[in-house]
Amino acid sequence: MGTISENFSWAEFEASPTAKAHKIANAVTTSQVRDSIKALVQNVLQPLRDAWGSPLQINSGYRNTQLNALVGGVPTSQHTKGEAADVAAPDPYSLASLAKQLGLPFDQMILYPTFVHFSHRLNGKQRGNILYNNAYKGKRL
Repeated sequence: MGTISENFSWAEFEASPTAKAHKIANAVTTSQVRDSIKALVQNVLQPLRDAWGSPLQINSGYRNTQLNALVGGVPTSQHTKGEAADVAAPDPYSLASLAKQLGLPFDQMILYPTFVHFSHRLNGKQRGNILYNNAYKGKRL
């Protein structure tokens, strides 16, 4: 499908080692999911990448319901709607701090030990929730 923005591609949102290992086709198949991914990238991830100044790696982007269940995601996961991406970060606090400083319109930002989960609702108010996974022991915003 090509690129979403200057630094993000459709392939990285559909990529999943788990899906590959289990022969699951994790392709974006609806315009609503496609539009949600575009909004997430344009409003949150690309501006964050521009300010960060170096590549950001998507660990987990879109997940179809089969893949989401397989990785232990909740049935209501925003990943299944194309509204969320987990971004690898050697220092999750610094990445999250930058997103907050920039005033990015995220719905949820969840800090994990090795990544930050960002979500953005296509339609609806962004909650701006900042949460911490139980395994995250770093600084808090």
